[in-house]
Amino acid sequence: MGNNTILEARNINKYFREPVLFHVLKDINFSIKHGEFVSIMGKSGCGKSTLLYILSTMDTDYEGELFLNGELVSGKHHEELAKIRNSNIGFVFQFHYLLSEFTVLENVMLPAKKLGLKSFEEIEYDAMEKLKLLDIQEQANKLASRISGGQKQRVAIARALINDPAIIMGDEPTGNLDSHNAQNVMNIFKNLSVERNLSLLVVTHDHDFAEKTDRIIEMGDGTIISQ
Repeated sequence: MGNNTILEARNINKYFREPVLFHVLKDINFSIKHGEFVSIMGKSGCGKSTLLYILSTMDTDYEGELFLNGELVSGKHHEELAKIRNSNIGFVFQFHYLLSEFTVLENVMLPAKKLGLKSFEEIEYDAMEKLKLLDIQEQANKLASRISGGQKQRVAIARALINDPAIIMGDEPTGNLDSHNAQNVMNIFKNLSVERNLSLLVVTHDHDFAEKTDRIIEMGDGTIISQ
């Protein structure tokens, strides 16, 4: 595995055991390089989200090996995985999951406060910088419930960036947005990949979105058909 590789999956197999034994992921092998923007596509039920859940270290019930930033993470305990996840992976979901009673700035600060490596002042400064990067700093002190859908997704991206992760993982990050806002999110991701050399891995149903990524991993029935 080259030192240019951020994420590598080796022979990942996953079984659902209830109600009957079902082999949901079969011998998944691929890697993502530093600064690479990769999308995962495939029909509903092909295992995309299940795979993302494993790659994000949330699901540990699988066979095979997962490497993040050159480190084998398979087999580690939950506490250790939580640390690795918080410092290496930023998440952007279909729904923004912002806390509506908190301000935009407070929402962005949350993962850094959880990681606990910096002072409150440093975290606040970092959060403001991320909001500026996404051109949404003027919303900083508004309650998250008071901004538009497109703005909420920008805030969710800022929050995903707060701990300067090695990779951003997205699960249908444009699935809830109109085409204008979906295009905005695409442009933001592209810029992060090109200008900040950030790796991105995004599960999507959106062909237009996938076409603009560096590489498409196509899945079908729990296997990788092409990459």
